[in-house]
Amino acid sequence: MRRPFITLLAANALSVTGNILSILAVPWFVLETTGSAVLTGVASFATTFPTVISAAFGGSIVDRLGFRAASVLSDLASGLIVLAVPVLFLTTGLSYPLLLVLLFLRWLAATPGETARKAMLPDLSTAAGVRIERATSAYDGVYRGAAMVGAPLAGVLILWLGPSMLLLVDGVTFLLSATLIAAGVPRVRRGRREPGGYLDGLRAGLTFLWGDRLQLSATTMIVVVNLLDTGVTQVLLALYAREVAGDPRAFGLLTGALGAGAVAGTIVYGTAGGRLPMRLTYGWAFLMAGVPRVLVLAMGAPFPVALAVTAVSGFAAGAINPILAILQYGRIPAPLRARVIGAMTAAAYAGMPLGGLAAGALTEVVGLGPTLFAFTCVYLLISLPPFVGRAWRELDRSQRADA
Repeated sequence: MRRPFITLLAANALSVTGNILSILAVPWFVLETTGSAVLTGVASFATTFPTVISAAFGGSIVDRLGFRAASVLSDLASGLIVLAVPVLFLTTGLSYPLLLVLLFLRWLAATPGETARKAMLPDLSTAAGVRIERATSAYDGVYRGAAMVGAPLAGVLILWLGPSMLLLVDGVTFLLSATLIAAGVPRVRRGRREPGGYLDGLRAGLTFLWGDRLQLSATTMIVVVNLLDTGVTQVLLALYAREVAGDPRAFGLLTGALGAGAVAGTIVYGTAGGRLPMRLTYGWAFLMAGVPRVLVLAMGAPFPVALAVTAVSGFAAGAINPILAILQYGRIPAPLRARVIGAMTAAAYAGMPLGGLAAGALTEVVGLGPTLFAFTCVYLLISLPPFVGRAWRELDRSQRADA
C-alpha cells in the first residue's frame, strides 16, 4: 500500500517545482520588462497576498470537496492560469496590470491543493506503514529536492529561453501533478465534517490555534520569517544576481544551494531526529537557516563563499518543517485537520505580501547592502523564542513522554 504515498510525494514534487519556477521567473520577468525594484515588489505582493486569502478559506473548501478532489482541481486551475501568461505575452501582448491579475488568480487557486496534500499525508503514511517522523521528513525532503533541482534549472532556462517560456514549463508541471493525484491516490476518509460555512471553518481553526500556546508561538515565528524570505527570494536575490553577480544563474544557484542543503538536512533529521532534543534542534535550525545566508550577502562576500554558506543554512532548515508537521499531526484532531492547517497556513502567509513590498521599497531608499543587513537583524530576533519561551518547554515534555 505504499504506492499512493509515493504518488503523493511525486505529485507534490511536481507542484513545488512549478512554484519554484514561477517564483524565479516572475521577478526576473518584471525586472527585464520594467527595470524597477518597486514594481518587482508589487508583483511579489500580487503573488503572496492571494495565498493569505486562499489559505484562510481553503481549509473549509478542502473539507467540502475532499482532499483528493481539492488537490486535483487546485492544480488544474493553477496550471491553466499560469499557461495564460506566456501565451498572452507571445501573442496579443501582456500588460503589467494584467500580469498582476493573472498572478493573483494563479496563487489564489494554488493554496488549497497544498493544504489538501498535506492533510492526506498522515493517513497515507499510516496505510504505507511509514512512521510519521519519516513521512514528514520525506514530504519536506521532496519539497526541498524540488527546490534544489528547480531553482538552478530556472536560472539556466531563464538565460536560454527567457522567463516567459519558463512559465510554460511551470504550467505543465501543475497539469502533471493533477493527473498523478487523480489516477494514483485513493479517497482519504476525512471523518465527520463539522457543520458551518467558510467563516465558521476559519474561526474553528483560529480558535484551536489560539488555545495552543506552543503552536501559536511557532506560527508567529513562521509569519515573520515568511515575510523575510519572500523579500529575500522574490526581490533581493534577483537584485543581487543582476547588480552584484550580473548573471541570472547566480539567482538559481543560491536558491538551489539552499534547497540542496535542506535535502541533506531533511534526510539526516529523518534518520536521527527521534534521538535529538526537539526544542533545541528546532531553535538552532531556525537560527542558522536565516541569519548566515543573508548576512554573507550583506557583507559582500565572494560568490563561492555565499554559495557555501547558503548550503549550510539550507542544511539547518531541513529539520524545521518536519518538526512543525509532527507538532501539527500530534496535536490537531483529525476532523479539524484541514481547517486548522488552513488557518495556520493563512496566518503563516499573512506577512508575505509585505515582504516583497518592504524589500523593494527599502532597497530604493537605502540600497541593497543596508537592506540585507536590516533583514539579518530581524532574522536573529525572531529566532529567539525556542531558547527563551516558556511554551517551548512543552516540546521537551512531550518528547520525554513519547520516549
